[in-house]
This record gives sequence, C-alpha cells and structure tokens, in this order.
Amino acid sequence: MAIDGVWDRRSLLRGAAVAAGAAATMPLLGGCAAVTARASDGDADSDIPPDTLPGGAYDTYVAQLAAEGKFSGVVLLSHKGRTVLSRSYGMADKKKGIANSESVAFSLSSAGKPFQAVAILQLAQQGKLKLSDTVGTYLTRFPKEIAEQVTIHHMLANISGMESPDEDVQRIFQSREEVQEYYEQWARHSKLVAPVGTPTNHAGAEIVIPALIVQAVTGKTYWDYVEENIFKRCGMTGSAFYTRPQWLADEHIAHPYMTLADGSVVDAVRNLDKSSSNQSTLGRNPGRCFIDAPGDGGFATAPDLVRFAQALSDGTVLERPYADVLTAAKSPHGPQSFGAYQMAVRIVSGQWVHGRAGANPGVGASWNIYPYTGWVGVILSNTDGETLQELSGREVQAVTGGTPGGGGGGG
Repeated sequence: MAIDGVWDRRSLLRGAAVAAGAAATMPLLGGCAAVTARASDGDADSDIPPDTLPGGAYDTYVAQLAAEGKFSGVVLLSHKGRTVLSRSYGMADKKKGIANSESVAFSLSSAGKPFQAVAILQLAQQGKLKLSDTVGTYLTRFPKEIAEQVTIHHMLANISGMESPDEDVQRIFQSREEVQEYYEQWARHSKLVAPVGTPTNHAGAEIVIPALIVQAVTGKTYWDYVEENIFKRCGMTGSAFYTRPQWLADEHIAHPYMTLADGSVVDAVRNLDKSSSNQSTLGRNPGRCFIDAPGDGGFATAPDLVRFAQALSDGTVLERPYADVLTAAKSPHGPQSFGAYQMAVRIVSGQWVHGRAGANPGVGASWNIYPYTGWVGVILSNTDGETLQELSGREVQAVTGGTPGGGGGGG
C-alpha cells in the first residue's frame, strides 16, 4: 500500500519565498537533465498572484531545489483551465536517457486514494449503494463487528475504528490476480480496535474494503472500473493502473529513484531486492507490487490531474451535489484543517483548499484544488527527499498569499 502524506499543517507554509528570477532553462547539478518550461502568454492578469508566474517566488524555489539535486519531477500551476507555470526537471528513466516532462506519468501513491471515493460516490448517485450501508451488505467473511457496524461513510472518512495488520512489504507480486487475492485476505484480518466513528491512522482496510465493494457492485475489477469511469471520462489519457512490466517498458512512466542506507540511489523498479532505509517507508520498494493495491495509487501525468480537478467542478465525473459530498469537511484535524472523503480540506487565507498527498520510496505526489479562485496545483516527483511537504506549502503560499501556519497540502 502507498504511504500517506500526513504532515504538520503549520509546518507546510514555513519559510519566506526565495528571490525571484530563475531562468526558464538551466543545466542542473549532478548530471541531471536540463529543465523544460512552458507557461501561457498574457498571464499578467490582475487576479494572477505574482508568486505563481514564471520567474516568481515559487518558480525560483523549485529551480533552486532542482539545482541542488533535491527535486526531480514536474510542477504545474493552472488557473481557470490555463497553464500559468509548468516546469520539468530531472530524468524519468536514467538508463534510457528519458527526461521528465508533462507527458510522463508518475506513481501517485496515496494521492490516488480519492479516485476510490469518487467511484463510490458515482455508484451512490446511481442508487446502486448507500453511504450508510455496512461492510456486510456487500462482502462476506469479515469479522462480525466490522460487517455489522462499519459503514462505507466511516471508511471514506477514516473514522472506522479499524486497525489493519502489517503488510508483507518484502513480497514480490507476479500478477494482478495475486495482488487482488492478497489484499482481499489482508483486509479480512482487520480488527475493530476503537468505537466506530473514531478517527483512525489511515487504516489500510479503509482503502481496500471500499474498492472491494466497488467490485462487488459493478462486477469489474477496481482498476478497470476507475480507468473506464474516471480516467476515461475526465480525458486523463496518460493515466492508468500500470503494471510492473509496463513500468519497465513504457517510456512515458517515471521510474522511482530510491535512497539506500549507504546513501546510494537506485532505480527501485529495476532493483526489487533493494529496500528503502527511510524510517517512514522502511523496507519498502514500490516496484514489488505488480499493480497498486485495490483502492490505492495509480499513475497520472500532471495535466491529467488538472483535468480530474476540472471534471470534479463541471459535473463530468460526479454530479455537483455529490462532488460537494466528496470535499465537505467530515472531521476536524486542526483549527483550519479537516478530513473529507479520502482527502484533506483546509482553510487558508479565507478560502478552501482541497487536496491529497502521498509518498513511497522514490515517489512523491501532491495535488491541490482551490475552488474559490479556479487554481489547481500539481507536484509529481520520482526521487526521495523531504522536499514535497515544503514544496506543497510554497505552492499554497504562492496561490493564496497565505502566511506560515495558515495551512498547506495535506495527506
């Protein structure tokens, strides 16, 4: 399963913006590829914050991180459907000499979990299930207390009171069927450890079980359902639940570059015997799972995540009332931060910010939607590092003018 990007909200916006003036194209240190850049013309509109523009504070900060070898990937800022800033740094596949770009799909880790909530809400608006239905309404062989007490709403809102067993992070899966069978059985070994309605620490079963319900209701695998009913409908042509053989063969999928205990960096998907030494992802290697667990992950390009955000706002993927159900605050995380359905929502400078982050060894992903002003921000990375949290905070600061402590990209 992917690792959640759960961050201290107050730390996300700390630090002042670095000086502006980054060049659009510059060589990077350490043999990395040169940056590619694209920005729309005529961005000097009065409602475009200067920190979001090419050469602005956010652009310069990303360029600095990349020059120091601390960021490899893509950042994109879109305003009302127009690209304001798009930057690509580093290599998608060092062995093949393929640079990162807008057309490259990145592993989303936990940033893909909201697709599962959207799938459930699509079925709810069609009358095929109710959010108040319990696990046992659709699935068998779960513990009695889970089957009879835990509802779909509890799981999507991460308030099920469940605890999931540890995963076998060393196992190397060889097929979609093997992944499906493993996670079905793994979810059934979950336990109710607190009263239903109690916030949980992102119990894995809260991700897998709703995906199993999607499968039970539709008769399709979770992966096929999401690709057909979310990715295809949103026009996300570069997004999919790619398998490990596709990850190795397709030149449009970024490889995860994972840091080992000795400080060396390896292509995780080409070195399945190697494991992460990072304490938050200890022992993991994202390439070992043949395909992401049902309800989790997936791959997307930065422009595709903008298309997903637009589809949420215009009724393409969910009817407007159900899109509101997706993002409505469900439980408080802090004074201005709340849990929604498989995503975080928070108030920054008097406006809502909706988003999700995730990380795995060699993987970082964050997307934020600013519904009041029409902005969408995407960060996709294929290296380890502690920069994703800070980078998301800088994005939020650039778009909203928020100050440190005002919120930021959540997990």
